[in-house]
Amino acid sequence: MELLENTRNAPPRFPSLTPALEARIRQDFLPRWNDLWQGRFAVQGARPGPNSVRLDGNDYLAVSGHPDIVRAQVQALTHCGNFAVQSGVFMHDEHPTRNLELKLAHWVGKDDGFVCQSGYAANVGLIQSVANPDTPVYIDGQAHASLWEGAHAARAPAHAFRHNDPQHLDKLMSRTGPGLVVVDSVYSTTGAVCPLVDILEVVERHGSMILVDESHSLGTHGPSGAGLCAQLGVTDRVHFLSASLAKAMAGRAGFFTAPARLRYHILTSSFPNIFSSCVLPHEAVALAATVDVLQQADPARENLRRVTGRIRASLTDMGYPIAQGTEQIIALEAGPEPDTIRVRDELDALGVHTAFFGAPATSRNRSLARMTLHSALTDAELDHVEAAAREVAQRVKPWEWAAARRQRVGTQVS
Repeated sequence: MELLENTRNAPPRFPSLTPALEARIRQDFLPRWNDLWQGRFAVQGARPGPNSVRLDGNDYLAVSGHPDIVRAQVQALTHCGNFAVQSGVFMHDEHPTRNLELKLAHWVGKDDGFVCQSGYAANVGLIQSVANPDTPVYIDGQAHASLWEGAHAARAPAHAFRHNDPQHLDKLMSRTGPGLVVVDSVYSTTGAVCPLVDILEVVERHGSMILVDESHSLGTHGPSGAGLCAQLGVTDRVHFLSASLAKAMAGRAGFFTAPARLRYHILTSSFPNIFSSCVLPHEAVALAATVDVLQQADPARENLRRVTGRIRASLTDMGYPIAQGTEQIIALEAGPEPDTIRVRDELDALGVHTAFFGAPATSRNRSLARMTLHSALTDAELDHVEAAAREVAQRVKPWEWAAARRQRVGTQVS
């Protein structure tokens, strides 16, 4: 009995890791953990309090908890009991996810679409299906990591072109040939908008295809929130659209479009669609209801633009170098990770919560505290954000950051 008690209270034992993994942890991780992060997980800041202003989420139009969405989800949970949890490739057209796929596709102006477990899975699965080792994939230098992983999954040669630089893209394609160009419509770290019309001219000149990730513009831009491509009137020139449904859609899934004639090709070649279970009926029904809500959300979109304009103007006046973007995502690029941690912690202490972005989301010396604005922010909350940012600026001196120096040089050159 005593032996059993000793065994029960002993810490669990694990097999030894390989020397190679132990060496990699010592070399790559521990210096960052011990020196840059001072023994804490830097991504997680202070817990928000009851009066905090949270600028660390992606629900841009504040639809979480909307009664129409909740009602649809509750009804599905109580009435959709006869279904199988299985890979999406087995679904018939009567499954709620198929209705969601068509609803999303028609919203953005396409004839067919596919729902996946996440935006990450959507990008990986789509690129894997439309590229191969003979397809050069040209990726904007600030494109989302999932787009790079899609090229890797396709075993396709990936070529980075300078951020938002169609001339550089043109030079690369002139050397390497036609393929697939991959861009974000609105970039997830800075809020920069893709010069999509200029990029499309390059794509078309080289007889290539283009994928536009609309994760941060679906719902917030365009007529009825249909995205940046719809806003610019170029949907019919874009081959593929993708989006995370965890941003303005405030759900948990991903989506991409493809011509209806490619449907069964994709369902036999996209690994995330083949080897992941489909979203559940109540999730699909809630997301379909969210489409209806967002299509009617013009007042919220207008208020988001107002909020964005106000905060961007205020931060610029305070000396924060944020000119690299224009939209609801704002990057406070302090530089090395310890400097960004300080900015995030200083704002946390004043009840304004941002998200820390470091490697691999950014380069090691270009980390940032990301603010994401939403349409439900009140004037009192905006006053609070501005007061906190002004107080922090006096201590961290954003006008001295490397990003500020680059911004001044860029202004002089232009």
